[in-house]
Amino acid sequence: MANDTEVLEFGASWCGFCQGARGLVDRVKADFPDVPHRWVEDGKGKPLGRRYGVKLWPTLVFLRDGEEVARVVRPGHERELRAAFETLAAAAP
Repeated sequence: MANDTEVLEFGASWCGFCQGARGLVDRVKADFPDVPHRWVEDGKGKPLGRRYGVKLWPTLVFLRDGEEVARVVRPGHERELRAAFETLAAAAP
C-alpha cells in the first residue's frame, strides 16, 4: 500500500528507560490512532535494531513508505514526541 506510515519502538521489557517512557508514549500515540505502532524487543543479536542504528532504548523510528522521517531517542518530553508524530503526518502527500 502506498504512503504507509508506522512507528517502530525499539526497547527491552526489562529496560528502566523504556518502562519510564511508557506512559508518555502511550499518551501521545493515543492522539494518532491511525498510525500503526510496533514494539520491537531489541537486544544483542537482534538484526532489526542494528539495521536502524539503534544504540539507546527506547528509540522510536517514524517511517513513511519504509523511509525514516523522524526519530526520538529516550523521549522525555511530550513536545518532542508529538512533533515526531506530526512530522510523520506532515510527510503525507
